[in-house]
Amino acid sequence: MDLLSKSPVKMAIIDLWGGIECSCNRVGEQFFDQLSRNGHRDRISDLDLFASLGIKKLRYPVLWEHVAPQSLDQPDWSWSDERLHRLQELRIEPILGLVHHGSGPAYTNLTNANFAPLLAQYAGMVAARYPWANYYTPVNEPLTTARFSGLYGLWYPHGTSDKEFIRALLNQLKGTKMAMQAIRQVNPNAQLIQTEDLGQTHSTSLLAYQAAFENERRWLSFDLLCGKVTPAHKLYKYLIKSGATPEELLEFEQTPLPPDIFGINHYITSERYLDEHLTLFPLHTHGSNGRHKYADVEAVRVKGIERAGIKTLLQEVWQRYQAPIAITEAHLGCTREEQMRWFMEVWETATDLKNSGVNCLAVTAWALLGSYDWNSLLTRNNGFYENGIFDLRIGDQPWPTALVPMLQSLSNTGKYHHDVLQHKGWWDREERYAYSHGEKYIAKPTHKPILDKNQRPLLITGGTGTLAKAFARICRDRGLSYVSLTRKQLDIANPASVEAAISQYNPWAVINTAGYVRVDDAEKDPEKCYRENTKGPVILAEVCREKNIQFLTFSSDLVFDGEKAEPYTEEDTPTPRNVYGNSKALAESRILKILPDALIIRTSAFFSSWDRYNFVYFALKSFLQGAPFVAANDVKITATYVPDLVHTALDLLIDRANGIWHLTNQGSYTWAELARLVANVALLKNVVIQEQPVSVFHLPAYRPKNSVLQSSRIRLMPSIEDALHRCIPALMQELLKQKEVIDQDVDVLETEENLNRKLSG
Repeated sequence: MDLLSKSPVKMAIIDLWGGIECSCNRVGEQFFDQLSRNGHRDRISDLDLFASLGIKKLRYPVLWEHVAPQSLDQPDWSWSDERLHRLQELRIEPILGLVHHGSGPAYTNLTNANFAPLLAQYAGMVAARYPWANYYTPVNEPLTTARFSGLYGLWYPHGTSDKEFIRALLNQLKGTKMAMQAIRQVNPNAQLIQTEDLGQTHSTSLLAYQAAFENERRWLSFDLLCGKVTPAHKLYKYLIKSGATPEELLEFEQTPLPPDIFGINHYITSERYLDEHLTLFPLHTHGSNGRHKYADVEAVRVKGIERAGIKTLLQEVWQRYQAPIAITEAHLGCTREEQMRWFMEVWETATDLKNSGVNCLAVTAWALLGSYDWNSLLTRNNGFYENGIFDLRIGDQPWPTALVPMLQSLSNTGKYHHDVLQHKGWWDREERYAYSHGEKYIAKPTHKPILDKNQRPLLITGGTGTLAKAFARICRDRGLSYVSLTRKQLDIANPASVEAAISQYNPWAVINTAGYVRVDDAEKDPEKCYRENTKGPVILAEVCREKNIQFLTFSSDLVFDGEKAEPYTEEDTPTPRNVYGNSKALAESRILKILPDALIIRTSAFFSSWDRYNFVYFALKSFLQGAPFVAANDVKITATYVPDLVHTALDLLIDRANGIWHLTNQGSYTWAELARLVANVALLKNVVIQEQPVSVFHLPAYRPKNSVLQSSRIRLMPSIEDALHRCIPALMQELLKQKEVIDQDVDVLETEENLNRKLSG
């Protein structure tokens, strides 16, 4: 056969679906509503953003708790009417969700006998209202919801027994069956897309019995709906012992309602590892099954454990049920490029399976608007936000992250390229490990720069500086290929040097951290300051424009004169009054004329635990030595925690943000107030802070009395106090090792005890 004449195999493009996190769970008497928190209840315009991705179907809430919170006799359809009509106009098919991690309105709950019939009544009302809707998920993740509500006691009705768990599970599945029966009386073609979080449990040999039980339990929702739970089922006796009656199990067997599509939700944390060696694991991971005590941790964090992975799990679903499959949630709460890597891995896995004969229909971009407080499993209202495809912390409307062009390309062509995707995700890198199978894990930190020949790097200038070192460190942590060049290796004010470096390394972006930083010396040496701070960045911008390379550079709060009473925002016109500030302001205007797509970040007053040349370090050292600390009390600033700055800057760079952005930690303080806050966070008493006006320091360069930066574009940076709580323990550990500190009096020893107490929990 002539192989050259053989027709190429056409690769399938699976569908892209979308989903909005809409949990409305109950804790005690309080309902936690994601739709209110993410603002979607008041933004119908979000639907047009979703449509721009090219999604075919959208998991969308018509929640029982929202439509009929008081009674089924008083439904309010106004919100869902408007939005479902808009979805029809956008030609997006909704997958209607009726209960999403909830227990229903206050007049029912998961263990109440009225739950299933009332849900069925509500489902019939929904179908009558929207007879054209063809896809339903009456109850999202019934097994997961039953565990959290009936076994772990986290959600209402806060059960903590196998009997309450099984009753909650059976009620949800009865409700699902009855709901679909009611829906199909209106629309016989309606399809059930039943979702469940699917993972796998690994363990030591001692706990193999518990792992085997959990690995069988994970199928219960699907097995019951498919009529597979007969007396021969491995968990039949467990179900009977836990309160299920033979009659209700027989009803599932004799009148099954198998899902038309098996919706698989899978997260990095879905695979677990059980280990009885409690001393090797943190206290919060400890638990018991009544027979053994053991730690329950993420399998991905355990060296020596091979995860099943999404491909194996999907193959198990196909082999067990031989029915269409969709990945109905694919999300990772992480940095921007790791979110991209995770989704791409799931997408490529689903595509490979479809091309090998598995009927895999779609991958769902989950949490399109992100989610709130899943780090506490929706038990507290702490405001902890994980961004989704769109980020709610940037601008007045949902910000399209780098995942937006990726999904648009995948929905259209099935393919997408970005240099950050060429490197492994953290879940496949050595640094993921925190534990070891059966023994203590000792981490081996790696300090080698990542320069992957298959991935164009980031090029970082000013390699010996504080900011450059921080970028290098965080790029290593995030698996971003980079090269960091010192001033000797790359003179940014020399066009030939810049051209040579760009040609040698072929970066996809340049991050300029080089520059003249001595504000007072600049008054005596303006020529050198302008060369480093204005000429150099402008040359970089010119080359980046010519080579179509992204460009990030940094500016300063000193571009302002301080005469404004309120914080300065990105819209304020620079009015510098010293050489350093003028050099930065000139660079800003010239760069944006040359390269409007450049990203310029104004920031202020660095601090971190990675260097000793910052205000927080000097203040702490003085306090611990018992020395007075002098600080200005008439200059107001915003401080910047370097790790927060670098992470946020990298996310914005990957998102292709442009223009001027203010990035500082939230909060404004005089230098003296900041020193007092440092002492309070460090739990230090009897410190001496000598407050002085800035004039007594006789600084050569003008200092604005107000250089507070505030952003009208972004709310990504945490508060200064939050940053200090993360920074100070590490600084204290370093300082307390120094001889001149350790030899001090009892107050310092009390400080060390307080620090140890803080570090231990």
